[in-house]
Amino acid sequence: MQQPDWYSKAQSYWTSVQPTVNGMLGGFPQLDPLDVKGSLAFVQSLLEQGTLRPSYACDCGAGIGRVTKNFLLQVPFDKVDVVEQEASFVQQAKDAYLKEQIEAGRVGDVLCQGLQSFTPSEAKYDLIWCQWVLGHLTDDDLVSFFKRCKDGLAPGGLIGVKENISTRGYIIDEEDSSVTRPNDALKRIFAEAGLQVLKEQTQDGFPPGLFPVRMFTGQLGYAGVD
Repeated sequence: MQQPDWYSKAQSYWTSVQPTVNGMLGGFPQLDPLDVKGSLAFVQSLLEQGTLRPSYACDCGAGIGRVTKNFLLQVPFDKVDVVEQEASFVQQAKDAYLKEQIEAGRVGDVLCQGLQSFTPSEAKYDLIWCQWVLGHLTDDDLVSFFKRCKDGLAPGGLIGVKENISTRGYIIDEEDSSVTRPNDALKRIFAEAGLQVLKEQTQDGFPPGLFPVRMFTGQLGYAGVD
C-alpha cells in the first residue's frame, strides 16, 4: 500500500474503464438497483430522526455520477457536488449522465480531483458520502482525508461510507491499486480521524461470491478528539 506509484497505477487503471454504469460497477450493472435500495433504506432512519438534513451533499469518488443521480438526489438532497479524479468520467457526468441535473441546478460543483488532495469548502455539506473509493487511499491518507472533511461539514453534518469489507485481513488488488480492508481496520481508521460511528449496517441482497459491503455514518470531531 505504500509504493510510490500507488496513485498513478490506480489512475492508469481507471483511465482504461468505460464511462458507463457497467464500468462503474466492475461488470455487475445489475447491482445498481440493489445498491440504491440498500443505501436509501440506510439513510431513512437518519432522516426520520432528524439526524440528517437533506440539503447539500458531496459524492466522493463519484465516477459518472451513478450514486449522485440514483441515490443522493432521491433522498432527496437539494444539491449534490461531485468529486472524481478520472477526467473521462467527469466529462461523461457533465455531458450526459448528470446533464439534466446540472441544468436544473441540483448538481453543483463537478470537480476533477483525487480524494488524497481534496479539501471540502468550509461548513458546506450536510453529508459527505464516500462509496467504493476509499480503498484507493493509503491508511494515512484516509485518516488525513477524514480530518479535512471535518471543516467541510455543516453543523451536525455527517460522513457516510459504503465499502467492501474483507473477512481475512488486508487484501490488495495490484490491478487497480486498491485495498479491501477488514471491518476492524476501518474502525481503527475512523477512530484515528476522530470519526464517531453513529450507525452501521450490512448491504443485503448482493449475489454470493462478492465481498460483503458495509455502510457507516458518523460525525467528526466529537468531544475529546482534535
